[in-house]
Amino acid sequence: MNKNNKDLNLAVLIDADNIPYANIQGMLDEIAKLGTPTIKRIYGDWTRPGVNGWKKPLLEHAITPIQQYGYTTGKNATDSAMIIDAMDILHSNKVDGFCLVSSDSDFTRLATRLRESGNLVIGIGEKKTPKPFIVSCDKFIYIEILAGAKHKNKKKKVTDKDRVVPSTEKYDRVSEGLINLLKDSVDDIGDDEGWASLAEVGSLLLKKKPDFDPRNYGFQKLTPFIKSLTKDFTIDVRPTEKRNIKHIYIKNK
Repeated sequence: MNKNNKDLNLAVLIDADNIPYANIQGMLDEIAKLGTPTIKRIYGDWTRPGVNGWKKPLLEHAITPIQQYGYTTGKNATDSAMIIDAMDILHSNKVDGFCLVSSDSDFTRLATRLRESGNLVIGIGEKKTPKPFIVSCDKFIYIEILAGAKHKNKKKKVTDKDRVVPSTEKYDRVSEGLINLLKDSVDDIGDDEGWASLAEVGSLLLKKKPDFDPRNYGFQKLTPFIKSLTKDFTIDVRPTEKRNIKHIYIKNK
């Protein structure tokens, strides 16, 4: 796919049964960073009182509600409707990728099928989302890191102000397994002296771990996250011909 992110046309398909409506603004803001949502649909049984809270967000964000009755107890008709629509959209060749918003593992095979067709697949869901669905996506974003997100902080020094949310909130622990994954990624693309471009490391890491996001650990970007791991990595900031652009390289210690 040769297009830049902003040129990507995305189909956003939302499972109303598994996603809280309070986070819709954060989700759409995140999707806007990844492409243009040309199709926005949400699926659910709108006759149920439990989905009343969706009405205002749907009007505000021009999301098309798709009515799907629960014909049989214990069967998830919403999932089937989403999957059928996704395949119809796929064969229309009108989009470059899909954003599947759900915490339901039933969409694992759909995500895999869409990727097999050469489409970008972004997943958005809660941290309770089963692993098979997460790893079937190109990128998976946890809703919890979007709620209450602050604006970018321009300070260079890594402090609590570089964090996405107030320091009173809990973040994922930086495990030994993640550190080893980072180190392996540096080794995979490092030069003869062991230096690797941080941008390339980030891209490779996302392929290995689709749900990796520095915001899971309280940092807005990858750079301040890596700077917090000084006992494991050496950082080299290299100037370029443009004064406001610098390339960052890292090396395992």
